[in-house]
Amino acid sequence: MLDRIQEHLEAIYGLRCEYRARDFLVDSETARALGGTGRSREELLVSQSHDGENLDLALYLEPSLLKRVTSFESHPDEALDGGELAGFCEVAEGVSHFVYLTQTAGLERTVSLLELEAQAEVDKFAICLLMRWGRDGAAWATSLAGRLFQRVRFNEQLTPDERWRYVEANRLAQAYVGRLMRHVREGQLERLLGELRHAYRLGAEAKLQYFARVR
Repeated sequence: MLDRIQEHLEAIYGLRCEYRARDFLVDSETARALGGTGRSREELLVSQSHDGENLDLALYLEPSLLKRVTSFESHPDEALDGGELAGFCEVAEGVSHFVYLTQTAGLERTVSLLELEAQAEVDKFAICLLMRWGRDGAAWATSLAGRLFQRVRFNEQLTPDERWRYVEANRLAQAYVGRLMRHVREGQLERLLGELRHAYRLGAEAKLQYFARVR
């Protein structure tokens, strides 16, 4: 399933990542040893060498979560209707973080945690939307946006800084997705992909400001 999600992301954004997220999976014990908080079913763990030349990554996904989502591997779009949308999005978020961080590292560009989270929020919407493209149209997209950006709950164990970051990422992504809906309603797939690819390649404050625009 991780490969399917990563390939989907790469197709959406017109890129190719030389690394595969599945190769960086670690168990809970290793995740804790690498500094994992243990408060999330999905965590991307990052450390940089003292000279700043190398970046070490590890991806933790709770085994039961990954097992449930992987059961839909033959027909991943069924996870969106089978009561597993939240779980699917958690796994997709981990892959999103992995791909985005490897891309920015390849460009030797720093990335903020807010930028990483905001892009992941957009990625979850884009993946789910395009898995169902042409089947349910704007009605599905509107329902999906509501579930991802309005009817949300945040982990009570988050620190104040973490909570602010997740709330702000949700707000920024919701504003941007609201602008994308015009292309969805008009059935303009190429324009939608062009817009997504443009925003994906923006960096740092430029991306966050672009997401926040009302129009």
